[in-house]
Amino acid sequence: MSSPERLPPPALPAIADGATDFTEAWLANRRLSAHTRAAYRRDVQQFLVWCTTRDLDPLRTSFLHVNAYARDLESTVDSRTGKPLAPASVARKLSALSSWYQFLLRLEAVTANPVGGADRPRVDRDVSATVGLAAAEVDAMLAAAARLDGPTAARDRAILALLADLGLRVGEVVALDVDDLGSERGHRTVRFTGKGGKSRRRALTPGVLRALDDYLASRGDLPGPLFATATGGRVDRHAVFRLVRRLARDAAVPAWDRLSPHSLRHAFATAARDEGVPLEDVQDAMGHADPRTTRRYDRDRHNLDRDPAYTLAAARARRGRA
Repeated sequence: MSSPERLPPPALPAIADGATDFTEAWLANRRLSAHTRAAYRRDVQQFLVWCTTRDLDPLRTSFLHVNAYARDLESTVDSRTGKPLAPASVARKLSALSSWYQFLLRLEAVTANPVGGADRPRVDRDVSATVGLAAAEVDAMLAAAARLDGPTAARDRAILALLADLGLRVGEVVALDVDDLGSERGHRTVRFTGKGGKSRRRALTPGVLRALDDYLASRGDLPGPLFATATGGRVDRHAVFRLVRRLARDAAVPAWDRLSPHSLRHAFATAARDEGVPLEDVQDAMGHADPRTTRRYDRDRHNLDRDPAYTLAAARARRGRA
């Protein structure tokens, strides 16, 4: 019996093809969401441009070059904030670059990963730059959404409900298609691709269901993107960003002009923990691999009312009365 024919491995980009070809090969071998893929591509392209302006071959750089690049990043002004890039942003860019070089190392296109020996900025895992929201402020934003009128009102209410009640990332929301809605063991559900390209499913709350059913009734039975524009295209993250700020302003949230859709994700984690939801359940709901990431989202984690000493003291008092 003849052995099955072996397929040849995919052709690897030659060094002469340029670093950009390596970037596309690297991205093709990673399970990433479209948003993360685009962000990684921009991060690597930024470094390649930096190398070009200094007549450097990116496949022949050392950790000294990466250190110089990192210092340049730290002095770069963020066009959105008017301030230098945050350490977390610099660290993310270097992390993407390190992954890129690690891929080149496996292909033997480089002899070492220059980012490995570089001086990366220290990022406090217990701190997030995202502006948070109190539970009452989220309630006020949902009330503001309920007062919306016009052709996009039902759609916008459904978008806000998903962000507020499920704590989804904005990229996960805008990537949803109609057929991602379903049911499982008596629960109405939504299926989506989370960070790292992982397929995930969440239960829909009554509030989200009301908003979605109202929106779908006005939208009609059309396939494709769940949240569509008037021309049938997919609503993008920038539109959701503007929606969140507009509703926060209408709800008289003081920091409305500094909010983002991610603020609602933070609020979800904080409110869940404040209501006594176990950390591991919040971690699972948010799709975090590391519980420290979930704790960073919990803005009320340092509330002294939560100090376990109170629980232990109450238990001791009960035992003393028994």
